[in-house]
Amino acid sequence: MKIKQICILGGSGFVGTYIASRLAADGYQVKILTRNRERCKHLLVLPGLKIVTTDIQQQEHLETHFKDVDAVINLIGILNEKGHQGKGFRAVHLELPRKILNACQQTKVQRILHMSALNADASSSPSHYLRSKGEGENHLHAFAGKIQVTSFRPSVIFGPGDSFLNRFAQILKTTPVFLPLACPDSRFSPVYVGDVASSFINALTDKTTYGKKLDLCGPDEYTLKQLVEYTCELLNIKRKIIGLPKIISHLQAVLFEYIPGKPFSIDNYNSLKIDSLCKNTSPQPTSLEMIAPSYLGSRNAIDEIDILRKKHQINP
Repeated sequence: MKIKQICILGGSGFVGTYIASRLAADGYQVKILTRNRERCKHLLVLPGLKIVTTDIQQQEHLETHFKDVDAVINLIGILNEKGHQGKGFRAVHLELPRKILNACQQTKVQRILHMSALNADASSSPSHYLRSKGEGENHLHAFAGKIQVTSFRPSVIFGPGDSFLNRFAQILKTTPVFLPLACPDSRFSPVYVGDVASSFINALTDKTTYGKKLDLCGPDEYTLKQLVEYTCELLNIKRKIIGLPKIISHLQAVLFEYIPGKPFSIDNYNSLKIDSLCKNTSPQPTSLEMIAPSYLGSRNAIDEIDILRKKHQINP
């Protein structure tokens, strides 16, 4: 399978920025579909990259833009929905992949790379988020052999511009004295965004990944409390992190469910019931301690774009 032109959905986001920049540096022609062109401004410096404004929820629009590509990468996902019954999650994590698959069938695109989540399971996962992710995976992989699909199931992803450590950093900076932390004993194997991007790109033409669901984890395990305490250390601020018991964690989720922006929800709480751990399969996974000190409070999400621009001597 020869792949030269790639279409990315979710290309302006945290992971998408890294994947798009790596693909451009490797000489691929990249098309990013977006509803909001302004969110993609930082990508305009990349060679061989085109940004197209369209409604990705309309299958006919997807078919129009898939006609000239060899592979589709789907990175679209949400951590919370507007309602409480899972309808929003299913619209993004199941209905959209279904439309993507149908559009690929109509335009004869034979390769799909799909972002899922560790612990995604359509039947037994405790949260709407994880169940809908599992449903989306299952639907795509049901067509194995007709369209070659690979799904990626990462633990929490870290790196410059992440919404995990950076989010806690913002909270810690504005929280005096102590921070009450829900689900402090939930465990993670944080994976570096650069390793995630490499996994996607390496899989594009790797036949051994066809039909696979690949778990992505970093080399080390941490509790949520350890990660927040480490963030304090990097910020050089002193905060007492108070781990909340299960019943209080659940109560906090109930209360935060109705705060604008849903900083924490019942569905988040249910997802945290399962540890986000897996056996690392990367030959040289990047540790949190190698990367986090270089960006917390001092770097931003487009550093890699700036490096790429200088390498190619492209003016912004």
